[in-house]
Amino acid sequence: MPNIIIKGVNEGNLKNICLEIPRDKLVVFSGLSGSGKSTLLMDVIFKECQRQYLEAMGLQGIQKPKVDIVKNASPAIMITQTDQNKNPRSTVGTLTDIYTDLRMVYEKLGIRKCPNCNEIICSADCKEETEKQNDEFNVYMYCNCCNYKMDKITRTYFSYNTKEGACKACEGLGKVLTINENRVVHENLSLENGAINFWEQRYKEYQISCLYNAFKYYNIDFKVNTIVKDFTQLQKLILFYGVENESLKKAFPNKMPPKTIAQGRFEGIFTTLWRRISENQGDSKYLNSYFNYKVCSNCNGERLGELSRYVTVKNTRLPELSFFSLNELYDWVLNLEVSLNNRHFHMVESYLKDLKTKIQRIINMGIGYLTLDRQIITLSGGELQRIKLSSCLDSNLMGIIYMMDEPTIGLHPKDTIKMVETLKKLKDFGNTIIIIEHDIDVMKEADFIVDIGPLAGKHGGEIVGHGTLEEIKNNKNSLTGLYLNKPIKYGEIKRKSSSFIEIKNAKVFNLKNINVKFPTNCLTTVTGVSGSGKSTLVFDVLSKGFNNLNIKGIEEFDKIITIEQSAITKMRRSNVATYSDVYTYIRKLFGDLDDSKEKGLTNKEFSFNTKGGRCENCEGLGYVESNMLFFENIEVVCPVCGGNQFNDKVLSVKYKGYSIKDILKMSVDEALIVFNEKPKIHKILKLLYDVGLGYLELGQTLTTLSGGEGQRLKLAKELINNPSKHNLYLLDEPTTGLHPIDVENFLKLLNEIVNSGSTVIVVEHNQQVILDSDFIIDLGPEGGNDGGEVVFEGTPDDMIKNGTSFTAEYLRKYIKKH
Repeated sequence: MPNIIIKGVNEGNLKNICLEIPRDKLVVFSGLSGSGKSTLLMDVIFKECQRQYLEAMGLQGIQKPKVDIVKNASPAIMITQTDQNKNPRSTVGTLTDIYTDLRMVYEKLGIRKCPNCNEIICSADCKEETEKQNDEFNVYMYCNCCNYKMDKITRTYFSYNTKEGACKACEGLGKVLTINENRVVHENLSLENGAINFWEQRYKEYQISCLYNAFKYYNIDFKVNTIVKDFTQLQKLILFYGVENESLKKAFPNKMPPKTIAQGRFEGIFTTLWRRISENQGDSKYLNSYFNYKVCSNCNGERLGELSRYVTVKNTRLPELSFFSLNELYDWVLNLEVSLNNRHFHMVESYLKDLKTKIQRIINMGIGYLTLDRQIITLSGGELQRIKLSSCLDSNLMGIIYMMDEPTIGLHPKDTIKMVETLKKLKDFGNTIIIIEHDIDVMKEADFIVDIGPLAGKHGGEIVGHGTLEEIKNNKNSLTGLYLNKPIKYGEIKRKSSSFIEIKNAKVFNLKNINVKFPTNCLTTVTGVSGSGKSTLVFDVLSKGFNNLNIKGIEEFDKIITIEQSAITKMRRSNVATYSDVYTYIRKLFGDLDDSKEKGLTNKEFSFNTKGGRCENCEGLGYVESNMLFFENIEVVCPVCGGNQFNDKVLSVKYKGYSIKDILKMSVDEALIVFNEKPKIHKILKLLYDVGLGYLELGQTLTTLSGGEGQRLKLAKELINNPSKHNLYLLDEPTTGLHPIDVENFLKLLNEIVNSGSTVIVVEHNQQVILDSDFIIDLGPEGGNDGGEVVFEGTPDDMIKNGTSFTAEYLRKYIKKH
């Protein structure tokens, strides 16, 4: 099979790259964060493969990337860490179709009581008939004991997404929402002093004026700066539920609700929250903080209606299976298979085979601890990517190019081995696997490595070397090789503490009544295999105080700052500069220039989010969307502004020879030099650099950031906004997407934070972080129900010498490799 030949790539920071990639091999792209790996893999190779494939079918519209030739290409599949499905009803079971197979098994073999004679009957042994009524077909079955005719419980009744199957009380969600009124309203404060939590800045002033207009409309007396506790019943009624609520209409039967804001049209704070949570389909951490989730009292969280909820197969109800881990479910399927007689087995043979295949492949991905009812929106990027990868193994296609960005994200080294085996199986089917990876274990197993660099951003974009791992290690120009040849330092005792955060009797989810002590003013790493309970301990127990657990020592901190993988809202109008607030100062700088004043421009015109200075054709985005009908919409450079976002008048204003668009195209590294004389701007840029984001462009939209990049951006913003020296930082795998050299620099920042008086606790698998921490808490021994125990507490040196867990085992192997 001929190699994939790539010539003349000049996309992004890539410098006229020419490269040959072998077919039917496992190929790893390595290099510093921001060196150009993603650009070459995703923006050039994947896009060009897609473009050539679609044009071969007569479909036009995908713009060719900046590359002269991509030869010997073939259809490509990108397996990403993100998912557009924000529906809270989507679960691991529905995404993988495992739940669909189980529904079929329960339809065929379901056991229930006859409502007439109360005898236990099996669907497989009862006579069926189908009747047509009013253009609908109804399926009936007859009791094989008393011949009573009843509705057959079909696969539809076993779906919580249908009206026949869903619990009537919670509509199949398993939980009901109630507003946490104490979090929304601080009744001891006035509206002007911040009584309503989600009314901020100018929005607060606007809402207060709307409310007071409503009071005037109904001739209700009021005094400004009255605390909410002293509001009258009618005032609270309007504040909470707005002018459209029925109680207010009864109080003023002869007065129609106001039609305009000026008249007094006011929605009400609780009504507003219900509307927003509905529009976001429950997928907003910001909104969720104002709601309490209560298990549905009707179905006890089991989602299904009463009729199907009590049907059993092998003495197990379907809702019970939904709470099984996939490891447990696999055992259940095997036991069911051997217990069936020949006739029953042949009725469900194909479904059982499908179940075993799908479940085993997911277990091989290292995520067998997941349950069927786990919502997709709660999965990490790495978990979601591995589920998608497992589905690819069901395909019999060959000659495909599979592309992945760090498929081992979130995996313990123990599970990385299984991931590599899976990638090799996919390769052995006759496919080419191209991945971006920093994991040495994966690089060691690769057939071919392409190292990009030498540095990041404008100083990257070149092929530094290619070949085997040994060839990369012997390449003097490769920073990857430099790191691989460096000796590892460990055993150094950095910090000890006499004070602790203490958690007692934690038994949330799979945690088994554990006691844990986190030393303060230290860097502590929480380790363990996937699903062992790390995130539950740190983010559910320590951060949220789940189930009101008694946690001592946490009251000593000025603020608890929790930064998880999905920490920022990814809006296409928000970019690195706007999110970090540095753009506010940059716009002010441009608005204050003499040239701007002469042209009648203010800082407002330098915003791409407001009318005045932006291009109105693309509304300041620099691109417009092109509808591809059956394919995902693509972004096309705006034909009016040519991607410049602003009109010519705004673009003509320069600072040190750079227009506002030039500034947005700069990396953080470049901007640090340009704004070295502007302290406020330079301070923010320096923090972005310190968290390992120096390679990002200021105008790079948040939608393009990985989970790790988004998390580090959130950390930078917290450091900007919280100058306090005594905070508690809780981080979830902050080194995701970082090259080992970048990890070293990031660890310097974490240690600076600790040395300044704060405490840092990270959930991590990265051995560099583990070895550099002051203290380790290791959970396990396995994942899911076999995890949730503390298997080690101590220093890295203690773990290396005395640890018996999987983490200790692989930490020792890591040291030997270096």
